[in-house]
Amino acid sequence: MTQFLDLQALAESIGPRFAEGAAACDQGDIFVSGNYDILKEYKVFSALVPTELGGGSARHSAMCGFLRRLAHYCPSTALALSMHQHLVAAAVYRHKNGRPGRALLERVASNETVLISTGANDWMDSNGTMERAAGGFRVSARKPFGSGSPRGDILVTSAPFNDAEEGWQVLHFAVPFAAPGIAVADDWHALGMRATGSHTIILDNVFVPEDAVALRRPRGRFHPAWNVILTVALPLIMSVYAGVAEAAAGIAALLARKRSGDPTVPYLLGELTNELTMTELAIDDMVRLANDFDFAMTLDIANAMLVRKTIVAEHVLATVEKALEVAGGAGFYRNAGLERLLRDAHGGQFHPLSAKRQHRFTGRVALGLDPIADAAA
Repeated sequence: MTQFLDLQALAESIGPRFAEGAAACDQGDIFVSGNYDILKEYKVFSALVPTELGGGSARHSAMCGFLRRLAHYCPSTALALSMHQHLVAAAVYRHKNGRPGRALLERVASNETVLISTGANDWMDSNGTMERAAGGFRVSARKPFGSGSPRGDILVTSAPFNDAEEGWQVLHFAVPFAAPGIAVADDWHALGMRATGSHTIILDNVFVPEDAVALRRPRGRFHPAWNVILTVALPLIMSVYAGVAEAAAGIAALLARKRSGDPTVPYLLGELTNELTMTELAIDDMVRLANDFDFAMTLDIANAMLVRKTIVAEHVLATVEKALEVAGGAGFYRNAGLERLLRDAHGGQFHPLSAKRQHRFTGRVALGLDPIADAAA
């Protein structure tokens, strides 16, 4: 395997290969497993890991750019990869700031270990049951939206636990996919991002060792750990959707040339440019705020990320819809590529926080209140 330090050049090298099979994978709900083999070949899964731990020390901003460009070729590959990368990024931030993270990073670097997250869906309350057992816990749960799960090596998730002294908590932990009791359901049959393999992960009486628990937090309340997770994760995830918008705008511009005699086309292209520019301004600012891991883990920065996430999601969708209008009837055919991008673009609104939840969160912060209070956001 070769560490590829120029991620932008790598995207241009492997992207066309990914594009060749993107439509077929989408049509058949087929996970992009072959693309994962190529990404492993170039050690992309460990690219963010510091070199002293065996990785490539890629900048967070460079990974955002890589995912954004990769989405021009295969959005599902880029989005599934972003879910792994955001877990790595959070561990990198913790490691750089003297907190636990080294062990997970070394595991990723040792064998291009693929991490699978369910944390976004669990948000504040988490789900499932967690009971004490000798040396640890027994966990049963159904965890949806495990992007990349067909190739997952380690599951990073959480479950609620009623502590006899502390009351209800959420415990975050990592457990190997090979652990007895873990299964992947074949249930990812979705509107868009169909090739991400975002199946439900089933935990049936899975043993979680005590030392695998990385974080305990009060259930249903905002915890400072989210200030890190949101700040590093959202620019990576939403960079994928920015790439979707850029790809759609590019297709529309080409198709618009065939309709140059239509007097409405210049107006439509102007509107398209404005929508895309809003998308790009917002995603660029998200990357700027993350500042290549050089930020303070404050509520203000997490809130700023959530605001910009909503802006990106809304303008990505507006961009792709406008691209279809620009393209005219030709864009309505599936072989133009816009139909798939439009379906994929809809996924952006469902990553946390959805717009109304973000509005409430931000409004409560503005009032000086706890962003979610005692109930789930």
